[in-house]
Order: sequence, then C-alpha cells, then structure tokens
Amino acid sequence: MAFLDEHKAKFDNLKVSLEAQNIDQLRSKANGGNTILFAYSPAEERQYLEHARKIFPSGEFSFIDVAGLFVDFIDSLGLERVEKKFRIYSATPHKLFSSGEVSLLELILQKITEADSNGLIPVLIRTGALHGTGIENINIMEHKDIMNLKNPLLIFYPAKTENGELYFLNFKPASKYRCKVIE
Repeated sequence: MAFLDEHKAKFDNLKVSLEAQNIDQLRSKANGGNTILFAYSPAEERQYLEHARKIFPSGEFSFIDVAGLFVDFIDSLGLERVEKKFRIYSATPHKLFSSGEVSLLELILQKITEADSNGLIPVLIRTGALHGTGIENINIMEHKDIMNLKNPLLIFYPAKTENGELYFLNFKPASKYRCKVIE
C-alpha cells in the first residue's frame, strides 16, 4: 500500500492531464507535440504498470508492450538474420531498427495508430527495450503519425529527473521537447 500512497499524486496528475479539456491544451504545452511522458524510477516499473492496468480501463486505453514488439521484430526477420544485420550495423543501430522491409519503429507506430483508430489512448510500456536500438523517444514523439493522432500518446518512461534534466533508464539524457512530462 505504501507504493499507492507515495505515488497517488503522480497518477492523479496523469488522470487530470488525460481529461478532455486538458488534452485539447496538450499541443500548446508540448511545443506542438501530442505525447505525455509519464516518468518513474525504472526500479518501480512493475508496480507502476500493474497500477496503471488497474486504473485505466481496456475499453479506453491500449497498452502496447515495446519489449514484446522487439521480440516480434526479431521473430519476423529470424534470429540469424538479425545477428548478421546487428554486426553490420553495430555502429548505427537505428539503420537496423528504424528502416528496412520490417522495422521495429514501424511496428511500434503501427500499433499506436491502430489503437488511435479504434478510439483508444495508446500507451507505450516497457520502453526500456528501446535502449541500444537507436530509437529515441523524440523519434516517436515527432513522427507525423503521432503528431496527427486524435488521442494523445502516453509513454510510460523509466527515467529519473535530476537538476531539471530527464535521464532515460536513469543515465541517458532524454528529450522533453514534444511532450508534457509528468514526473
């Protein structure tokens, strides 16, 4: 119960941000963006996701598991092919994961737009799986499909804030430019 008491205000802020009148104001507060980053300690990810699934009904929200899509991406190409491409693109992983006949970025964007088309708020979870892929939160937030969603994109983002800066997985500087951050 300590988790709920300690983080109630953060979830309350998220709920307020998702109210219709506040969604309309999101673009002006997020520099034209259409994304809410919900930052939390990576060590508490399981608790945050469990609580989110309890309070956000599946009839209004679509949880999109990035780690699961990562596995789907590897399965679609085959492990041997991914290993070969990873060796070729080790210095430029974004070329492996963001382009080609099948890309992880496109799989993510497809799931987001499908959720939005179905009238649901898309929620990216387990985004730590993007580390090392060259796909940054800004690549998603600034994509034209995300900017044109009817509903905002909600990203559950394992990060810390220190001295006003956001650090993905507690160490990698992250962009807050096209989004509203709830810390």
